[in-house]
Amino acid sequence: MLEDAYLNLERYVLEHGHRKTDRTGTGTISTFGYQMRFDLNEGFPLLTTKKVPFGLIKSELLWFLKGDTNIKFLLQHKNHIWDEWAFEKFVNSTEYHGPDMTDFGHRSASDPEFNNVYQAEKSKFCDAILNDDDFAKRFGDLGLVYGSQWRAWKTSTGQTIDQIQNVIDQIKVHPDSRRLIVTAWNPEDVPLVALPPCHTMFQFYVVDNKLSCQLYQRSADIFLGVPFNIASYALLTSLIAKQTGLEVGEFVHTFGDAHIYLNHIDQVKEQLARTPVAAPKLILNPDKDNIFDYEMKDIKLEGYNPQPAIKAPVAV
Repeated sequence: MLEDAYLNLERYVLEHGHRKTDRTGTGTISTFGYQMRFDLNEGFPLLTTKKVPFGLIKSELLWFLKGDTNIKFLLQHKNHIWDEWAFEKFVNSTEYHGPDMTDFGHRSASDPEFNNVYQAEKSKFCDAILNDDDFAKRFGDLGLVYGSQWRAWKTSTGQTIDQIQNVIDQIKVHPDSRRLIVTAWNPEDVPLVALPPCHTMFQFYVVDNKLSCQLYQRSADIFLGVPFNIASYALLTSLIAKQTGLEVGEFVHTFGDAHIYLNHIDQVKEQLARTPVAAPKLILNPDKDNIFDYEMKDIKLEGYNPQPAIKAPVAV
């Protein structure tokens, strides 16, 4: 099964991972330098051992490709993946006058009563982002995250580089180039962003009229984040392959620190007790030929029959 590569990663880290502290204070078991490979000709690698919301993956990738860094677009598509980082910026501002949210990420995970307060305050924050343009401009923008780095990388001379457009152009003209690279990691920007890029760079490779992509991910939340990352980059590869007249090849996922949070271990074990089924098929609108023109309705899955979702807390 296409999914076995991911399940084997979970098993490996459970059996061989090292206990480590982390920025969130949650604690992890992790490994360093692991690699997975997915043949995209075998299907679209969206997990079936738990339901993964493909709509969130689509809207997040389209957000990146727009060069957008404001969560308003995501909220308009009922996508709350990036809420916590924007909300944290707001509660740490002088304009926040609600309940004390100190250490809110950890407290909301362990205290149900506080979590209810936290969710209510975050809901009011999201409503304000959606309905107040000025508020959205001040508190919805996450700074130099993926959309900005991919589409408008700021140079030392004050210009910008559209890395996605450049790599598409190069694939068409020089498919054998070894410089088909997009990077999101800029040391100068790291202190300024809400969350320094976890998927730091990716490279394309063309052979036998097939487009493959390898992602290097410095930090990977195996249970919650990695299933999204796999599907997102498989989708990106498929979109670029279509635009450049190529078939899909492999998605290669290479990790730095790949970790399971200690409060996700039971969920991982529950997932590993399940049996995967055949991967779904990706359907792209044949009338769209520009990666920047896609809308949600242009990207669909056929034959996605997952088992129920497994909930787990997000470490912020």
